[in-house]
Amino acid sequence: MKDLITYIAKALVDNPEEVTVSEVEGEQTSVLELKVAKDDLGKIIGKQGRTARALRTILSAASAKIKKRAVLEIME
Repeated sequence: MKDLITYIAKALVDNPEEVTVSEVEGEQTSVLELKVAKDDLGKIIGKQGRTARALRTILSAASAKIKKRAVLEIME
């Protein structure tokens, strides 16, 4: 999951070297925290949050496949 979000985020931003994804594992749920450069925050969120929603949809589909819940948080 972490690799998937990292790959997609690096493809979207101008500064891919500043993309970091940290994962907090729980029994049922894992939380992925995505951090990008300040200039790239708008590209990750997208117009009206569409890109962020798409990232969360992809993540939920991938996590459903392994029967685990995943949550994406975009950090500032």
